[in-house]
Amino acid sequence: MTEKKKDARKDVLLRLRRIEGQVRGVQRMLEEEANCAEILNQVAAVKSAINQVGILVFENHARECIFQILNEGENGENLKEIVDLMGKLVK
Repeated sequence: MTEKKKDARKDVLLRLRRIEGQVRGVQRMLEEEANCAEILNQVAAVKSAINQVGILVFENHARECIFQILNEGENGENLKEIVDLMGKLVK
């Protein structure tokens, strides 16, 4: 595994741990009957954070697939995979 790939993996894991903490915070807010507007604000922050993780994972995977297409003469399967994954990400 390349150093760049390790760094990207560490970044994603760090972000997921942060999101995990945010979700626990939302649970605590609900248990403590916090203001609904504050809870919804935190839910929106969690959604945004998880979307960013999805984008990072997609970008890294797409780069690898494109590299294989350009440098190893892979067939169109990698391109199809990229398109399929992008479709799942934006739903």
